[in-house]
Amino acid sequence: MQRRTVLAAGIAGAALLTRGPALGQTYPAKPVRLVVPFSPGGVSDTSARVVAEKLGQQLGQQVVVDNKPGASGNIGTQQVAQAEPDGYNLVLGYDGTLVINPHLQRVPFDPVKDFAPVGKIGDAVLIIVVHPKLPVRNFAELVAYAKAQPGGLSYGSAGTGSTPHLAGELLKQRTGIPLTHIPYKGGGQAMGDVVGGTLPMLYTAVAGALPFVKNQQLRAIAVSSAARVPSMPDVPTLIESGVPDFVFDSWVGLMAPARTPRPVIDRLNQALQAVLRAPDTRDRLQTLGVIPTPGTPEVFGQQIVADLEKNRAVVQGAQIKIE
Repeated sequence: MQRRTVLAAGIAGAALLTRGPALGQTYPAKPVRLVVPFSPGGVSDTSARVVAEKLGQQLGQQVVVDNKPGASGNIGTQQVAQAEPDGYNLVLGYDGTLVINPHLQRVPFDPVKDFAPVGKIGDAVLIIVVHPKLPVRNFAELVAYAKAQPGGLSYGSAGTGSTPHLAGELLKQRTGIPLTHIPYKGGGQAMGDVVGGTLPMLYTAVAGALPFVKNQQLRAIAVSSAARVPSMPDVPTLIESGVPDFVFDSWVGLMAPARTPRPVIDRLNQALQAVLRAPDTRDRLQTLGVIPTPGTPEVFGQQIVADLEKNRAVVQGAQIKIE
């Protein structure tokens, strides 16, 4: 009896070993669903659609974008966390949902244990912009001006707990610049107020600010990325502006349910890297303010873990709470 058990276990193990490579070769055999946990039209959704189209060409099967908005991205993300781990259910992982929400609210998934990272798509660079009548043209002047104002300077973001909000709070912690956060129910309303002059400063995504900067309705002060942005080559980074090692970008990437077979993850990552290295994809993403960052599942997973810790420290330090 014991010999039969050992033999059966050996046969099962051998079957798994031979199944892995074969699975990678035959996958995908049908269309793949990519859940975007936000409404159509935003930068995250548009980025997903750019990648999905080209990813489908690489895989030989259509990648269908399925918008499942709600609860700051939690609803759609949870659906994929609970989906069959067969490679046919993916989710657009967004930093706000995966590495900020867990510190501000109860989320129905574990951002590390419930997912298998496929690869990061890119960084949605953040930028500080001010109304043109504000008498500042660079970050040093912004700091001096804020310190000279009674009560400091107000800045807006897309909402409490948003990535730009945390970026502003970290900047406040790192530099001592007196900033007061003004939360909005979305970036559009905040943008309207800073363009109209009722809000002096805004921390936002490059994509949303770019047309207003080009039309001189806003003045760009600095970006939070490690390097300058191709669409705004004259705008310095905060590192160049005197804030050492300050990098705080938003990001998007592809995630699969945990326990998705490694050959499937490898196949998806290989296809994703090919897509992100294609010049036409890079150009389309950069137009959206997203800098493509092809890499391995391991590198993406490491960033998720590191950003969870970084954001925990920012949230606790700033005592951020969602009312």
